[in-house]
Amino acid sequence: MPCFTFATAGQIHFGRGKAATTVPKLASLHARILLITGSDTARAGWLIDALEAEGADVEIMPVSGEPTVEVIQDGIARGRRAGTGAVIAVGGGAAIDAGKAVAALIPARRPLSDHLEVVGKGLPLEAKPLPFAALPTTAGTGAEVTRNAVISVPDHRRKVSLRDARMLPDIAIVDPSLTDGCPRDVTLASGLDAVTQVIEPFLCTRANPMTDAMCRAAIPQGLAALSVLMNAPDDSARDSMAWVSLCGGLALANAGLGVVHGLAGPLGGLSGAAHGAICGALLPHGLAANAAAARDPALNARLDQVRGWIAAAFGGATDDAFATLAAWSDKQGLSGLDALGITGDMRAGAAEAAAASSSMKANPVTLDKAQLADILDSARTP
Repeated sequence: MPCFTFATAGQIHFGRGKAATTVPKLASLHARILLITGSDTARAGWLIDALEAEGADVEIMPVSGEPTVEVIQDGIARGRRAGTGAVIAVGGGAAIDAGKAVAALIPARRPLSDHLEVVGKGLPLEAKPLPFAALPTTAGTGAEVTRNAVISVPDHRRKVSLRDARMLPDIAIVDPSLTDGCPRDVTLASGLDAVTQVIEPFLCTRANPMTDAMCRAAIPQGLAALSVLMNAPDDSARDSMAWVSLCGGLALANAGLGVVHGLAGPLGGLSGAAHGAICGALLPHGLAANAAAARDPALNARLDQVRGWIAAAFGGATDDAFATLAAWSDKQGLSGLDALGITGDMRAGAAEAAAASSSMKANPVTLDKAQLADILDSARTP
């Protein structure tokens, strides 16, 4: 039995209705709360009212799109002016990442750039983050149980992480009802991100018995639920996708990812395209490249399992499962890289940057720049 360490949020509350019943616990974090939401603050109106009814003083900060350095700096300044003692984020992965970063840096003495990976000094935090709670409203990133925040740095055209073990949320509330009514295109892109985040940890070099147990169950469950949701709204399928997304966050935080995220990070920074859509476009081609380079029988056995789960969800022959996934995603309306505005120069830059990315370090095989370029070229059109 291999040795491993498993770390996650202080508390995880999962299930329909949990968002409403855990409000007193959220309000108890501190009397002054900075609430970070998506661009439409009205969607968080229920939470604002509930926190204020518990006696909390709530400062509201909407985040439109993925967080940039400027957005995080604004959040830090707002929080300090308001005397914030705790941060809560309700929204998609962007809002949750913004919340994690702001909670981490309000007490910090150094500037943000000192703590950023790749483009900064990557220094550890000097002070403990403020108490932080996350309530996801999409089923995709699993950011509610990870220890990093992805931040866009426009000056460098990169997305990089602010990372510290103490950034794991104190409370993660995964209530699938918060994802009800999510637009179809967002459901597809975020759902493929969630599926990617249980496939890559299952295949990666740092997989362990805990992450394997989650991923083996979550991969077929996520594929089946996503197939259902592309045809009609379904509460049970929404519940499944919320669970798969949570499993993905738990797995990637404790095992790692691979080539899809290794390429998706740089591509997002260079293009500004949505992370989930990029992951969905890359997934079948990243899997095919890993399979072509695989020499380890144990890895090949895992790849065969993934092929079988895809074939069971979408039909077709097991041997052609990765192509089947690409064709299914195209039929559902997922764009290729060209349609996402990703140019040849961006692809070349991503292939160069991916080699040094943290995600690539756990990829199950070594892929050179030419192989990475082939993946990107294959993903240009669905």
